[in-house]
Amino acid sequence: MTDTAIKSSFENRWTSPLALICYFAALKILIHFVFNSGYGYFRDELYFFACGEHLDWGYVDHAPLIGFAAKISRAIFGDSLFAIRFFSAVAGALKVLLTGLMARELGGKRFAIIIACLCVLLAPSYLVIDNMLSMNAFEPVFWMGCVYSLMLIINRNEPRYWIVFGLLAGAGLMNKHSMLFFGVAIVVGLLFTNARSFLFNRWLLIGGAIAFLIFLPNIIWQWRHDWATIELLKNVKATGKNVELSPFDFILRQILGLSPIAAPVWIAGLFYFLFDGEGKRFRALGVTYLILLLIMILLSGKDYYLFPIYPMLFAGGGMFVERLLENRKRLGWLKIAYPVLLVVTALILMPLALPVLPVEKLIAYQNFLGFKPPKSEVGHTGPLPQYFGDQFGWEEMVEKVARAYNKLLPEEKSKTAIYGSNYGEAGAIDFFGAKYGLPKAISPHQSYFLWGPRDYTGEIVIVLQGEREELEQQFNSVEEAEKVGHPYGMGEEHYTIFVCRGLKQPLGGLWQKLKHWN
Repeated sequence: MTDTAIKSSFENRWTSPLALICYFAALKILIHFVFNSGYGYFRDELYFFACGEHLDWGYVDHAPLIGFAAKISRAIFGDSLFAIRFFSAVAGALKVLLTGLMARELGGKRFAIIIACLCVLLAPSYLVIDNMLSMNAFEPVFWMGCVYSLMLIINRNEPRYWIVFGLLAGAGLMNKHSMLFFGVAIVVGLLFTNARSFLFNRWLLIGGAIAFLIFLPNIIWQWRHDWATIELLKNVKATGKNVELSPFDFILRQILGLSPIAAPVWIAGLFYFLFDGEGKRFRALGVTYLILLLIMILLSGKDYYLFPIYPMLFAGGGMFVERLLENRKRLGWLKIAYPVLLVVTALILMPLALPVLPVEKLIAYQNFLGFKPPKSEVGHTGPLPQYFGDQFGWEEMVEKVARAYNKLLPEEKSKTAIYGSNYGEAGAIDFFGAKYGLPKAISPHQSYFLWGPRDYTGEIVIVLQGEREELEQQFNSVEEAEKVGHPYGMGEEHYTIFVCRGLKQPLGGLWQKLKHWN
């Protein structure tokens, strides 16, 4: 091989579309490695740590995979913020990788890949989600892995990829139950388009059987626990816990969450799948999006429940925009201007999604932009968005509990239960408490309820976030200990710690009445 041929091969390898996709994925993971330790542990992360210490095939409010992820990440990497968020950063990179692969499978060249990957890389909501340990970080990987498999099935007429689809769908169900909605939408999308022929073959049955077998342990757990997750969802609906959005507001939050500048791309992607001559072979994907959008609106889902579906729309939109510009040479300047606009807008919005600023400067920056923290749950208030506010105040709270606990006599401590009113408080005690000499917490909230009151009788209980009048009816004596409340934390975490003595009925007998699934 001549020197010229070797040089050409080397350049092709490092500048190929696949290499370009990998660069964007690497940049994604680098962003989170740099910024994922900026503030503190998120409320849900503390709960997931506790779930990892009680490994099971199910939990009241989520599927089991996140508990295993928490356990594994802590065992391998440790307890630092960087360590426990490592897998989420990797999942974010995989999401970008799959976006680029989908754009390439649709026939996109370099510009389609650049636009699609940039939109996913810089979407504010994806930056938030991938910067903490959560099943929401993993969910798009399972959804888009299934979509990419379906593209291969359709594009290459290769039904054996249903096996890959089944593996990813089963794992996705063990990550988050909303995978069921995605699966239904995919099947309906195929049934009502020309791609329905790909449904009727043995490979689909094999893939479906694989998904079912992977998910079966969680189904058994739900059955053995009287379908706990369904009970919880009914409670959430009945109590009006979540902010219910109108159809207009729900769609508006999709636009804002993924960046208004990027909206033309995913809208173009939807058009490409539904109406474009080349894209119509994938019309099932456009129908899938519309069905999921309708489901989320009808069920009053939170705005971020639909976010996992957008990488495929960005891939289709990248393809559509690339072809549009190739056919209109006068618009060629947009190939430079639009990516630059995406990046500039992302840099402006980035402090609202990642902890790049000290919190005092973040609040000032929010005020300068006129940004008001959005709410997904009615009860959450605070000066910061919930995804930031719930990262403040936990260790400070534990320190104050420890002060109250250490004032007790040595013989009293072994009898003292620390009672958290929600899983965040209990999780914080469990995670930070060891270095302050505290026992593990108890709580009637979510899966903590299933773990029970252990051997505590109620002789002495340190209560977090209780009402004094109610406590005085339940205990012989109630003593105020410490005030809790971080200025940057969530409003509901401002309360008084009480030391209560002499529960008037055994804690074990009372436990069932305390159950709080919401």
